Amino acid sequence: MSAMTASAPMIETEVKFHLPDPGALRTQLLALGAQSLGRCREHNLRFDAPDRRLSQGRSLLRLRQDRHCTLTFKSAAPEADPAFKQMVELEVQVSDFERMLSVLAALGFEPVQTYEKWRESFQMGDTVFCLDELPYGHFLEIEGSPEAIVAAGESLGLPWEKRILLTYLDIFERLRQQYALTFDDLTFDRFRRLPVDLAPLLPEMEAGPGR
Repeated sequence: MSAMTASAPMIETEVKFHLPDPGALRTQLLALGAQSLGRCREHNLRFDAPDRRLSQGRSLLRLRQDRHCTLTFKSAAPEADPAFKQMVELEVQVSDFERMLSVLAALGFEPVQTYEKWRESFQMGDTVFCLDELPYGHFLEIEGSPEAIVAAGESLGLPWEKRILLTYLDIFERLRQQYALTFDDLTFDRFRRLPVDLAPLLPEMEAGPGR
């Protein structure tokens, strides 16, 4: 039997922008020629080991259910460009959400957080745009090469210094601290009728000048 070698890791490069008017941004994307791939609701489970070594090492193990079921592992990218959020991403589509839960449990991983969002994805060349609705606000995520991301931001008139490099879970953690929230799950039900305003926290989350 021939030896199997692992493929080179994929480096995910992206930035996100907070959107006060997601409808206007969607119109801009379509005008630029981006093709909508559809909108769907995501249900995500984040897993960790009992000693929490993944979160302590800034790694993510996630099982996602939307139109498909996907298992993803993310970790810090070596020599990451500080102007972007860059992560090593390993991802595989699986056929059965519940069976994958059993596999992860057998390996010693346990679900530690649930989070949800609505996402409409757009494709333009090799660049992917995601219009995301989180329980605490609307965002545009741009994923592609560094050069394509910068060019896309300029085409959409988005101020580069206002880009956000935090994950959605990082943003949630800042909201938890600001408003003394006592729950761990980032779901629409949890935020229903909850007076949480992200605006005061945005300046400290924006990446500032770069590139």
